[in-house]
Amino acid sequence: MEEKNNMKKRIYDILSWYASDNPGTKTNLARILNHGKLGGTGRLVILPVDQGFEHGPARSFAPNPSAYNPLYHFELAIESGCSAYAAPLGFIEAGAAEHAGEIPLILKLNSHDTLSDEKDPLSAQTASVRDALRLGCAGVGYTIYPGSAFSREMYQQLREIAEEARSLGLVVVVWSYPRGSGLTPKGETAIDVVAYAAQIACQLGAHIVKVKLPADYIEQAAARKAYETYHVPIKTPEERVRHIVQSAFDGRRIVIFSGGAKEEDEVFFSQVRAIRDGGGFGSIIGRNTFQRPREDALRFLDKIMKIYTGAAGSGITPG
Repeated sequence: MEEKNNMKKRIYDILSWYASDNPGTKTNLARILNHGKLGGTGRLVILPVDQGFEHGPARSFAPNPSAYNPLYHFELAIESGCSAYAAPLGFIEAGAAEHAGEIPLILKLNSHDTLSDEKDPLSAQTASVRDALRLGCAGVGYTIYPGSAFSREMYQQLREIAEEARSLGLVVVVWSYPRGSGLTPKGETAIDVVAYAAQIACQLGAHIVKVKLPADYIEQAAARKAYETYHVPIKTPEERVRHIVQSAFDGRRIVIFSGGAKEEDEVFFSQVRAIRDGGGFGSIIGRNTFQRPREDALRFLDKIMKIYTGAAGSGITPG
């Protein structure tokens, strides 16, 4: 009973950070936080499957042909005990009715393809907030590219989308991925740039922010001066995660970290431990899961969730 009450208090504490939101939005945020194997812990593992649009079907699904089927991803997210499932309009429409109420859904509202070589990416809006309501989603997702020449247009569109979504009781999840001619390739995961990207997403009204794990590298000269002058600890993965969380309103916004391209298991598990021990709220993992055979993916996700609860590997436990 005490453990249950502590879990309940953890969720109430998180919801208190969003006091300006209406009851509908906080209810949907609670749906995500209370769902799946990590429900009530304050940790999240979300399955995102937007790679078919972003990278193409063969690059995304050929390693595991079952993944060409949109229903496969619903079933994987549900069976594994994920906190939510995020995807573009087509994939959500393909299974929202069949799996109604089985898992919180996040509709990705914009998408970007790789058919042209763009130095400054700009996603197209491919779904609406109304679509999310129609499909019973708990939230909407949107990608911004800080560093792109088109970042201002993306910021303005996100602000409008966030206002509409929040007014209708939906959670706003922002993929904040630094990219564009304003950055070097190495700078896309620089600690100062990723921290900046997390801050921007929070300032634009995100409830949940998705960023990449930052590297031990500083891109901007002005930022380097601040990091060195004030001795900001960023040498270890845990310290860098802690700095990103700090940059997201001192941990008062939920920050989750993307899995990226498929990694060796132990490398990925070490990254999850760094997220956990650095105070991150969890992972949003696509290719590292659905590109595996189903049973392998279920074992992989189960291990990740056990790491987050402290049941696998050393380190702190949630809460």
